[in-house]
Amino acid sequence: MEIQFYKYQGTGNDFVMIDDRQITFDDQDLDQVRKLCDRKFGIGSDGLILIRNHPDFDFEMIYFNADGSQSMCGNGARCAVAFSAFLGIIGQKTKFLAIDGPHEAVIVEDRVELLMGNVSSIDSQGLDFFVNTGSPHHIRLVEDVLDYPVYEEGKKIRYDACYSPGGTNVNFVQPIEADQVFVRTYERGVENETLSCGTGVTAAALVFGVKNNLQKVKIKTPGGNLSVRFQGNANEGFHDIWLIGPAQQVFSGKINS
Repeated sequence: MEIQFYKYQGTGNDFVMIDDRQITFDDQDLDQVRKLCDRKFGIGSDGLILIRNHPDFDFEMIYFNADGSQSMCGNGARCAVAFSAFLGIIGQKTKFLAIDGPHEAVIVEDRVELLMGNVSSIDSQGLDFFVNTGSPHHIRLVEDVLDYPVYEEGKKIRYDACYSPGGTNVNFVQPIEADQVFVRTYERGVENETLSCGTGVTAAALVFGVKNNLQKVKIKTPGGNLSVRFQGNANEGFHDIWLIGPAQQVFSGKINS
C-alpha cells in the first residue's frame, strides 16, 4: 500500500504525520508503525501521528511512539496542530482530542501554543521528582547536563522496578539562568535520548517553577528552545499549563508499506 506522509519536527522531536481522515491506515498493525519510524529501513522518526475526524472536536490525534506504544506527546501534539492547519482543518485556534483527553492550541507565527492537561501533584522520589503531564516523567536535577550520561542513567531509571510495568520517561535538568533550564531526555518508547520532549520539559518547568517561585520557565533542549507558563502551586495542583515552541514541516513524500 502506498502511503502519503509528511515529516514534522518540533525542537528536534520528529514525527511522521498521516492525514487519516478516511481511516485507511491500520492502527492495529504495530509492525507497520515501527517500520515507518525506523531510521534505517523506513522514514525515520520519534513517533507517528494520525489525524482523524472526530464528531466533537476539530480533529483527533492518534499518537504512536517509535516502538508502537501509545502515550501523550506534547511536541507531537504541537506538530499535529501545525499539520492540521496545513491541511485546512483548522485556523489559528483549535480544540482537539488526544489520548489523555481534550486540548486547546493557538498558532502564533511559527509557534504553536498548546494547553496541556492539569497536573495534580509533584511527587518526591528521594532527591528526584515525579510528575505526570499526560505521560510519566522522572525529573533529576544535575549540575552538568551536557556531560551527564543520559542514556545510561536514563535507561536505569526508565526500567526501575518502582515504575514497573509501564516504565517512565526520564529528564535531566540543569538550571542555567534564574528563569531557564537545560533539559535532556531519555524517552520511553524511543528507548534513547531524544532532542526534545514536550511533556518532559513541561514536567521540568513545573518542578523548577515551584522551587524558584516562577510561573513561566524558559527551556533549552539539544533541539531548540521552548517555554512553559502555568498557574497553580504544589499544594493545589497546576492548571492553565501552556507549552510553547516552534513546529515545522520538513518534507513530504510517499512510501510503499
